[in-house]
Amino acid sequence: MSLYDLVTASADSLHHHTVTLADVPDPKGGEKPPFADKFLTILKWAAWTVSGACVAGVLGVAGKMALSHRNGEGGEHAKGLAMVMGACVLAGTASGIVGALI
Repeated sequence: MSLYDLVTASADSLHHHTVTLADVPDPKGGEKPPFADKFLTILKWAAWTVSGACVAGVLGVAGKMALSHRNGEGGEHAKGLAMVMGACVLAGTASGIVGALI
């Protein structure tokens, strides 16, 4: 699999990933405050923004890699790609991590 295929597959999966908060942990019988629906809307906006930032990060690293390759430089951008992919994993599993800790 080429780097282009990897970036395209990552961008497609983030693009088609539906941001839902159905997995938000239940506070074990606590009563929902009156502003909970608005707060969930803000969380959904944040999740959408982070997903977009992840796609932009992958595209940014890919652009740097393409320019470096054109200039004959090596692949120093693997660390940047690893950081962006780590951010993607954290963003995708955020509610699961919180659910495991509560």
